[in-house]
Amino acid sequence: MTHTAHSFNVLFSEAGEFVESRLQGIAEALPAPAPTRLRDSIMYSLTAGGKRLRPILCLKAAQVFGMGWERSLPLALGFEMIHTASLIHDDLPAMDNDVLRRGKPTNHVLFGESLAILAGDALLAWAFEYPLTQLAGADVPADRICEAMRIMANACGPFGICGGQVLDTDPESMEDGADFPFKVAAQKTAVLISACVESGAALGGADKKEACAFRAYGMHLGAAFQMVDDILDVTSSAEELGKTPGKDATQNKKTFVSLFGLEETRSLAKIESEKAIEAISGIKGDTGFFEALSGYLVERTR
Repeated sequence: MTHTAHSFNVLFSEAGEFVESRLQGIAEALPAPAPTRLRDSIMYSLTAGGKRLRPILCLKAAQVFGMGWERSLPLALGFEMIHTASLIHDDLPAMDNDVLRRGKPTNHVLFGESLAILAGDALLAWAFEYPLTQLAGADVPADRICEAMRIMANACGPFGICGGQVLDTDPESMEDGADFPFKVAAQKTAVLISACVESGAALGGADKKEACAFRAYGMHLGAAFQMVDDILDVTSSAEELGKTPGKDATQNKKTFVSLFGLEETRSLAKIESEKAIEAISGIKGDTGFFEALSGYLVERTR
């Protein structure tokens, strides 16, 4: 089943509003002994807006296999916590040294570096505690919870976003080959996007073949997403991006644009988008949202 641009936008907005409404009230779930300043720092970044792409992917993947949003929500919010933690750390002076995120001052600008580091660490831990606690009481089979959380954990560690950040920021880990941007994109961006859809599918009851199909979808989608990010870093303003543009060139990063140029990067993004759609072509459930999403992300302007 395919979706028109209008119907897709409506579906994406509905899911985004659902996630946003739950995030606004999630402060009540923070452990009571948490210091007020730590809670403030966490909630500042967690409720700062954004596309909410990752939790939407998780919700929608579980929905393909018949699981409603309320039941898969704890896992979806866990992914948004992980993503937010990675952004807090990515913006630090020791990393990308950015002062703007989603059109607002970055966490360390308002709360200081040490508190920003601790907020990111706390969010990463809470990303596991929260879904494990909530899902256990939501009548979700234990084997599905364990598999979904295993996928999530793998995306966070040395083979996931931490490894990707090393490739992206550590000069001694950078390589000269044309395949290097693909390696960075796979670990820095695609692995978490892929984990969102694969774990959502696993939580919803997908078999191993179906979960693997969603994993492949996410890896191709994530690669296309990073390619467009590289393009926007060159072509967009701070107002459009909500963050500082031109950082890649300033920091001499080896991006898709720096190696292949704008037009070739656009072509590569379309190829990855098409591969993403092909990866889930054998899924029996309604994957129209994911097909439309693949095209939407390639055409995005922020």
